[in-house]
Amino acid sequence: MLKVGIAGYGVVGKRRRKCVDKHPDLQLVAICDQAFEKDGVSEDGIRQYSDYRDLIGDDLDALIICLTNEIAPEVTIAALKKGLHVFCEKPPGRDVADIERVILQEKKSPHLKLMFGFNHRYHESVVEALKIIRDGELGKVINLRGVYGKSQLITFNQPAWRTKREIAGGGVLLDQGIHMVDLMRLFAGDFYEIHSFVTNTHWGYDVEDNAYALMRTKNGVVGMLNSSATQWRHRFHLDINLEKGSLILGGILSGSKSYGAETLTVVKADPGNDNGDPLEKTTRYNRDPSWEEEIKVFTDCILSNKLVDSGSSDDALQTMMHVYRIYYADPEWRHAYSIENPDNDISCRDFTKYE
Repeated sequence: MLKVGIAGYGVVGKRRRKCVDKHPDLQLVAICDQAFEKDGVSEDGIRQYSDYRDLIGDDLDALIICLTNEIAPEVTIAALKKGLHVFCEKPPGRDVADIERVILQEKKSPHLKLMFGFNHRYHESVVEALKIIRDGELGKVINLRGVYGKSQLITFNQPAWRTKREIAGGGVLLDQGIHMVDLMRLFAGDFYEIHSFVTNTHWGYDVEDNAYALMRTKNGVVGMLNSSATQWRHRFHLDINLEKGSLILGGILSGSKSYGAETLTVVKADPGNDNGDPLEKTTRYNRDPSWEEEIKVFTDCILSNKLVDSGSSDDALQTMMHVYRIYYADPEWRHAYSIENPDNDISCRDFTKYE
């Protein structure tokens, strides 16, 4: 039985608690949140703290981090120093430098497991699409087109910190679009040539409300992406075109239920006979096991001493690098970032070394 603590007990923290409570090898013993007026013990016997330092000083084996972007890397590093296994929600910080600092500490503790919550990897539609691609039955990937958008930067009474660059590090691309970037990397590999337009002209915050990217891998796979906070009808859609057909991911099951039904359409092309109207089969998924599956994988990595091979620190680093390359590829956005935030421009200054 692994003793678990949760740092950050908002909507996501409470959802992670349900996963912990359902797992036979996990026991939640302590939580922390700034909302707690004083330390104490809840009615169900869970110790409560208002400061994460007191939480990680408790008798824990593992820590789940559901905190804001500016503090998450600090807590991750502190927990690793304390000898705790760590599961941290995405993004791993505000910028590339944050995840690099975490990895430096991780390397000092190779016996500990560190995993990041790129939750969409564990949706059933995504798992099945990846299996089809890896099996090779539709050939190699040619291109991808993805749209992930919501109607505002702040939806469903979320806290306003997502609009503040000093806390969040970025806007809709870093907060939500990072999932699409991660999936495109998962399906096609890393992109080495990136062009972009990044804007904040609608909502007017100092973080982006739209990002448009055109990317290409070394093998010639092209990816197109729009991450948007002006998508009035919430949308998740990813076309993956391969040599012998297509995979179409439509909708994603979420707590809000606003992105529509989660489906995977498998298209088997017959260019000589189908006249552009090929045979296709659509599967509709009616449950979301992704949250529980992530925690199950994390727990198994600890108990069986397995490497974290999905949602690893390297996955987090590579995906964050892609996000910041999209930011960096727009010269106007890069210039505005430098002028408006001269003391918080670590990510862009450091990022030149990845060109």
